[in-house]
Amino acid sequence: MQTPFHTVGLVGKYDKPEMHDSVCVLAEFLQTRGHSVLLASQTAERLKLHNCPTRSLHDLATESDVVVVIGGDGTMLSIARELAPHGVPLIGINQGHLGFLTDITVEDMFDAVAEILSGQYVAEERILLNGQVRRGGEKVFEATAFNDVVLGKGGSGRLIDLEISINSEFVYSQRADGLVVTTPTGTTAYALSAGGPIVHPTLEAVVLVPICPHTLSARPIVVSSHSRIELHLTYADDARVHFDGQHYFDLHSGDHVWITRANRPITLLHPHSYSYYDTLRQKLHWGKKL
Repeated sequence: MQTPFHTVGLVGKYDKPEMHDSVCVLAEFLQTRGHSVLLASQTAERLKLHNCPTRSLHDLATESDVVVVIGGDGTMLSIARELAPHGVPLIGINQGHLGFLTDITVEDMFDAVAEILSGQYVAEERILLNGQVRRGGEKVFEATAFNDVVLGKGGSGRLIDLEISINSEFVYSQRADGLVVTTPTGTTAYALSAGGPIVHPTLEAVVLVPICPHTLSARPIVVSSHSRIELHLTYADDARVHFDGQHYFDLHSGDHVWITRANRPITLLHPHSYSYYDTLRQKLHWGKKL
């Protein structure tokens, strides 16, 4: 068949039994359309699927023309970080809760996936963040985030003291529960709950959102995604830095967290009728046109 997406990789969240049927029927649907289908090894093993060849995530990314992720936004966050260095585009099918990243419903997945694989799609490039923890001048931890890097208080519950610099220029200090450094994609996640703005996901920007700052004049700021953001933890009884809420590292007073844009973006493919603003109206329960 004439399509740029001959080989399709499939990744499914494997801790829910109902995923078995969704992944299985989608694999069969793709095969009947003439696509070669590869299953992520963990998905096949946990869901006991044996109808397709299996690959590690690394091999899946290198051998597939596109990867379909079935699950919730948490699954997409995890898989996107893993596959970002390979440049393979992703399609998200929502079998979770919100579905900002996995915008296709299971009920619509056959029509939507067929439309995309036939070349009728909207492609969006989404940036990721790379974070380094530096202690005494040495790198002690590094991770990538698709949504956000959050420096916050730990189990003690006491406020922490931060100094924020951008491109080596001091910006401000604050005492707060923490700070969310978010990509445009992540502005509808934790940062939104903390009072941050919604930023269109294709913009090359990063947003810094204070979490319950002691000084009420502290406000979110938006900077270029090409900035280097340095967070200096000047004092904390207990603090941590979280990456997409899925990885974390315990911090000490005096630690620095450097945040920069990751080298490779993620490309998400949506059906041709996709509208980001329609997604916002649905997920945030905004009113319709009068």
